[in-house]
Amino acid sequence: MDGSLRLLQKDDLDLVLNWRNSKRIRESMFSDSIISKEQHYNWFESLSHNNSIHLIFEYCQRPAGICNFKEIDHLHNKCLWGFYLGEPDLPRGTGILLGFHSLEYAFGIMKIRKLCSQVLANNVTSMNYHIKLGFTEEGVWREHIMKNSEYIDVVNLAQFHYEWQIKRNVIIEILENQY
Repeated sequence: MDGSLRLLQKDDLDLVLNWRNSKRIRESMFSDSIISKEQHYNWFESLSHNNSIHLIFEYCQRPAGICNFKEIDHLHNKCLWGFYLGEPDLPRGTGILLGFHSLEYAFGIMKIRKLCSQVLANNVTSMNYHIKLGFTEEGVWREHIMKNSEYIDVVNLAQFHYEWQIKRNVIIEILENQY
C-alpha cells in the first residue's frame, strides 16, 4: 500500500493544472472550463485565506492525484471533500488507496465528525466509489448544475467518523488483497 498524502506546494501547481485541464478530469467537475495559469496561481494564493486543505496524493513516491477538504466547519465538525487521480495510467485500485488515505486524514488527523461529498448524478463511477468507501446518499439537488446545455442532478453523500471506524477494516482488507 504505497500511498501517502502531503500538502499541496507551489512546485506542484503546473502538474495539477495539467491534470485539472485534462478532458478526463474536466468531464467530472462541476465547472468544466479550461483554467488559465494565472487563474490557477491566483487560486493557490487565495488558499491561505479560505477554510480548506489541499493535499497531493503520492503513489510510489510520485504525485498521482489530489484531495481537498473545503468548507471546514469547526462548529459542526464537518467538511466537504473532493479528489481525483490526475495520472491516467495508474494500477487498478489506486483510487481506493487515495480514498483510504484521505478518509484517514479527515477522520484521524482533522478529527472531522462528518465528511460530505457532492457528485454529479451522471457520474456513476464516482457514485459507486463513494458507496464502496462507506458513504451514504443523503439527498439530491435536482437539475442543479448545467453541463453541455443540460441540467444535471447533484447527489449529496456523507460518512460519519463512527461509520469509517467500521468500514476502514473492510477497505484495509481490499487493499491488502490488491497489493
